Amino acid sequence: MAALRLLSVWTLLLTVTVCDGWLFDGFAARRHSESDEVALWPLPQKFQTSVDAFRLSSASFQIVHAKESTAGPSCSLLQNAFRRYYSYIFGNGRKHGKNLENVFDADLAELQVQITSADPECDGYPSLKSDESYQLEVNQPTAVLKAASVWGALRGLETFSQLVYEDDYGGTSISDFPRFAHRGILLDSSRHYLPLKVILANLEAMAMNKFNVFHWHIVDDQSFPFQSRTFPDLSHKGAYHPYTHVYTPADVKMVIEFARMRGIRVLAEFDSPGHTFSWGKGQTGLLTPCFSGSSPSGTFGPVNPILNSTYDFMTRFFKEVSTVFPDAYIHLGGDEVDFSCWKSNPDIQKFMDQQGFVVCLQLKGDTVVEVWMNNNVDKELQNVTGSGFTAILSAPWYLDYISYGQDWKKYYTVEPLNFEGWCKKLVIGGEACLWGEYVDATNLTPRLWPRASAVGERLWSDENVKDVGSAYDRLVKHRCRMVRRGIPAEPLYIGFCPHEYSGN
Repeated sequence: MAALRLLSVWTLLLTVTVCDGWLFDGFAARRHSESDEVALWPLPQKFQTSVDAFRLSSASFQIVHAKESTAGPSCSLLQNAFRRYYSYIFGNGRKHGKNLENVFDADLAELQVQITSADPECDGYPSLKSDESYQLEVNQPTAVLKAASVWGALRGLETFSQLVYEDDYGGTSISDFPRFAHRGILLDSSRHYLPLKVILANLEAMAMNKFNVFHWHIVDDQSFPFQSRTFPDLSHKGAYHPYTHVYTPADVKMVIEFARMRGIRVLAEFDSPGHTFSWGKGQTGLLTPCFSGSSPSGTFGPVNPILNSTYDFMTRFFKEVSTVFPDAYIHLGGDEVDFSCWKSNPDIQKFMDQQGFVVCLQLKGDTVVEVWMNNNVDKELQNVTGSGFTAILSAPWYLDYISYGQDWKKYYTVEPLNFEGWCKKLVIGGEACLWGEYVDATNLTPRLWPRASAVGERLWSDENVKDVGSAYDRLVKHRCRMVRRGIPAEPLYIGFCPHEYSGN
């Protein structure tokens, strides 16, 4: 291992192919620079490579718990991950590569996974404070992956699986951790209903890109597909269809567990008091009647804030939500509230006059604020963090806006901390958002990937990893890797993948 660490200024780039479950390595030496990086995505914080070339055999290679690990075979999260990544490494290997067996230095017999903390968190849920760091040493006959918790082990398994795809490594030493703790993808299941299969496939792709938050914008004005046990009429009357276009409690539980097994939090958003038109279909009296002059206009605005029944409903509903979704946070939206309806309603105006207040929004000190307004992002971040609030950034990463060409580059070159102010440590990450006006099951995944991958690297890797040319070379390979794993990620430009998407 000491010799391995002396190679910090040199990188041996190895041409890797997989044939009948074997890893074959050819080699040619180059001086290390960012432009020479191969297709690890997102790029680890620190890594070094050696001149060794190793072979993996599907018949003998195994992923196992290290003897020193605090986790063992009873840790179903890791057992599931071992099987998943073994399949990623050796799946579809028969169709690719040529035999270069004569160049091998040795066989790599196993990957040992060691969890070092007293509580490996096998049965827990990921959180904002989860430790996702890991160390990976690849040296014959055994590779060793060390992590404090299962969440870091999951990230390290993804990196190891990328090393033995078509990438250029032999012996390797990696020390890695995320730059930001919150790295999210927003999907909108209100404007178009998203089948479970699509949601689960994108959770899989998120893990491949080391995202750790699924921001589920589950309801909105257009539909209310979340099936509430406490208020069943919300979905029965508010969904596009009360039976085919809803998420049952069992569906939601499946999504949360599928995400947990991949180290992904599920952050549910129930936008209020605006964006609640679909709520009103199943909850009489919840919305504010709008007025035209002195008469009701027949339309409705945001949630009615002057009725005790509103607060009774909200208390019971969010109590249920907090028992369904285990995350410590619930996203309340709070955006685009149209005050005009409130101002038109004489009862609300009378209430405001009696109480002596104007329309405003006051936040508790532990609130996390998502900055999505794109007209002056720097000022918004400065205002939010300057007021002492934790912030996440999504404004530059609205992936529903599409354009001809390689728009991933503009997402990649965003620097989240490029704003004035002394509270930059309060920015804990960001999100790539795919709003659903023009997206459903037919086009969501290829529109999202690999464009979202650019955001993933920006939020994980060191701030100095920003060479677009190097990123393009790696992202082309990473996109092909996702395609090989069954994710229909769209191409960046002209070219081909060794394993083209089969359409299944």
